[in-house]
Amino acid sequence: MAVITASVLQAGTTPFDTEATLAKAEALIAEAGRLGASIAVLPEGFVGGYPKGADFHIFLGARTPEGRDEFRRYFEAAIPVPGPETARLGSAARNANLFLTAGVVERDGGTLYCTALFFGPDGSLLGKHRKLMPPRWSGSCGASAMAPQYPSAKGPARVFAF
Repeated sequence: MAVITASVLQAGTTPFDTEATLAKAEALIAEAGRLGASIAVLPEGFVGGYPKGADFHIFLGARTPEGRDEFRRYFEAAIPVPGPETARLGSAARNANLFLTAGVVERDGGTLYCTALFFGPDGSLLGKHRKLMPPRWSGSCGASAMAPQYPSAKGPARVFAF
């Protein structure tokens, strides 16, 4: 049986600051590589920020100017996939020689998605999976067949993010 060393990079994002968050991710990925990990995982929504507790000052029939500004900042912190930010994550995976799963907030046109990105140890973006279910419902559906699978030297790899 093959032994796989995995590193769970449980860290907080830098809210509304994609550059600082990417720098933090690069340092964490490099450390995982130095420690001998062959797989590293960043948290859900790490790049772009997970808006837990944010309501963007929205209430029935209205939105405040402060809420509009907060959402604008959140929207601008999201990243296109592929794009320069994914290239940086791929370079970090390549430099650390590991598989990487990175949680990002993806911006595609005017829509935001909570997305898991998958990178190979050569730095290539193997694919992505967009979360399509609200968090409190995602545990109750049998969506495992929707999770993409990617080849690795140790066998097929799959991450559940639905």
